[in-house]
Amino acid sequence: MIITRTPLRISIGGGGTDLPSYYQRFGGFLISGAINRYIYIALHRTFVNNYIIKYSQMETVENLADIKHPIVREAFRLHDVKPYIEMASMADIPAGTGLGSSGAFNVGLLRAIYALKREHITTQALAEEACHIELDLLKEPIGKQDQYIAAFGGLTCMEFQKDGTVNVSPLRITTDTLNDLEDNLLMFFTNYSRSASNVLKDQKTRSEKDDKAMLDNLHFVKDLGYSIKKALEAGDTHEFARLMHQHWLHKKERSQGISNEQINRWYDIGYGSGALGGKLIGAGGGGFLMFYAHDRAALRRAMAKEGLIEVRFAFDHEGSMVVNRD
Repeated sequence: MIITRTPLRISIGGGGTDLPSYYQRFGGFLISGAINRYIYIALHRTFVNNYIIKYSQMETVENLADIKHPIVREAFRLHDVKPYIEMASMADIPAGTGLGSSGAFNVGLLRAIYALKREHITTQALAEEACHIELDLLKEPIGKQDQYIAAFGGLTCMEFQKDGTVNVSPLRITTDTLNDLEDNLLMFFTNYSRSASNVLKDQKTRSEKDDKAMLDNLHFVKDLGYSIKKALEAGDTHEFARLMHQHWLHKKERSQGISNEQINRWYDIGYGSGALGGKLIGAGGGGFLMFYAHDRAALRRAMAKEGLIEVRFAFDHEGSMVVNRD
């Protein structure tokens, strides 16, 4: 049995500029952080002439074309995976919560397929193949952040070139700054889940139509991403928190689907109860609120009073990997 472990992620700065509708014209920049919350994919041979697919649902089909899970179907098709195969997935955190689960699932599945075939693939090629499945084959209106951070791990800077090339480099921070972020970044579940594709369709459509407000917003967020990089590499985490707050104020103006009255209320409570800055993780519409806290105890009390569950995390520095190869 092959088992892979692939990290979920938080977006640190520049989110939204990784969509082709933006970077193909202006180039994009984004900082993302892989966290130690994972998706696990198990893949093994069976003695039955069919495909058994287990995720939040279960499928047993004889023909590849009948597989309902789109990523599984297209990944198996791309690699000519025959029947007599079973795939199962488990996740530390459910899908639709803004932590890049679809991209992580995709990368983890491809990593498992390559291990099953005993073939090597570079990390860059793994990320790009996952992007090919979701963006090119499935026509999802999403970006490339999730696939790349799932493959590479770490705290990672990504520059998206107009031709689709992605230049990846580590965020060069000290151990003290890393510890500061792990201590003071607190994440709370809003009890809302959503489809990132649905939230991002509006951004894609408006960007392609040269909507000035949308493009100006994304230009600002990209510049903010570079400012966040500068602040963190200088060890100025309080400036990072201030910039993250500015990022949130602009992000929620991007589309009506990004936030709602309840999420705005919770953010305001957190911001007034020990947080220096924060944002909603992912495309928006639900998922996790993340804050940088100067008073962790006060922030935790305020969020607990609102019934929001904290999910603690540290950063993952390994990316997608095979953890079992029996």
